[in-house]
Amino acid sequence: MRVAIADDGTLFREGLVMLLAAAGHDVVAAHDGGDELLVTLGAEQVDIAILDIRMPPGEEGGLATARRIRAQYPDIGLLMLSHYAESHYLRAMLEIGTEAIGYRLKERIAGVQMLNDTLERIHAREIVIEPVLASRLIEIGEHRDTAMAGLGERELDVLRLMAEGRANRSIAEQLFVSVKAVEKHVASLFVKLEIPGDATMHHRRVLAVLSYLQAQKVGGVGR
Repeated sequence: MRVAIADDGTLFREGLVMLLAAAGHDVVAAHDGGDELLVTLGAEQVDIAILDIRMPPGEEGGLATARRIRAQYPDIGLLMLSHYAESHYLRAMLEIGTEAIGYRLKERIAGVQMLNDTLERIHAREIVIEPVLASRLIEIGEHRDTAMAGLGERELDVLRLMAEGRANRSIAEQLFVSVKAVEKHVASLFVKLEIPGDATMHHRRVLAVLSYLQAQKVGGVGR
């Protein structure tokens, strides 16, 4: 993929450039601020922009720049990075969008495999959320616990793999079933978990995964 970076931490930025190059990606540019990144996006073809949340301009310049990128270049994927697991950053990201976007902790993408997985999912128009952050988004009440307990074994298998970030085709291959069967299980668990039907498909998947992660935290589900 063609990637552009904006991070005001020199050592991390240079390390990320080396990591991306080792993974076979084309680093179009690496800047220390959002304004310079926007200039690059206006002149170069870029698949994904990687931004530090806390960088110029302003204390949370990465979020401000991400909003401008999504407004001007909606097809470019966004990966926001931070040393800090902050719920309000995550909520701000969800306001920017729920497709082709991600928020990861810097120490979690310090390997080629994890970085590649994150970029591939964003490029596939998915949303990627650090699990420790995702589990803070919602609180599951008694009715949601009951709904989780009402999921069938296969639905729990599908939900567990969704929580790993797998798309329907990958889930089907893992469970040795058809993609149509996976789609049927996904639709069923949406209903049982009372996931709103007026949200986008990616947003509904996120809400389902959040329910799963929170249920694991408060008592455990599945195997």
